[in-house]
Amino acid sequence: MALTREQIENIAHLARLELQPPEVPVYQESLSRILDFVGELERADTASVVAMAHPLPGLSQRLRADAITEQDHHELYQENAPQVAAGLYLVPKVIE
Repeated sequence: MALTREQIENIAHLARLELQPPEVPVYQESLSRILDFVGELERADTASVVAMAHPLPGLSQRLRADAITEQDHHELYQENAPQVAAGLYLVPKVIE
C-alpha cells in the first residue's frame, strides 16, 4: 500500500511531528513498506491455528493474595500539609 504525500503529512500532524520537505519521501517509503509487510502477514493462513491463553501449555501465572500489607498513613501525611480540607490537600489556584 503506497501512502501519498498528503497522508504522510496528515500522520505527521497527528503525531505532532514537524517534517521537513526532504524528509517526507523517506517516511513515505518507510511507512509504505511497513504497511506492505503487515499486508503479507494478513495473507498468512491461520484457520488451523488454535488460540492460546498462555504461550507455554500447562503453565499458569502465579498470583499473590490480594491482601492489605501496609498501614494507612493518610492522616499522618496530611499533618505536614499546610492546608487540608475533607481529606484533600488544598493548593493555590494556578489557572484562572
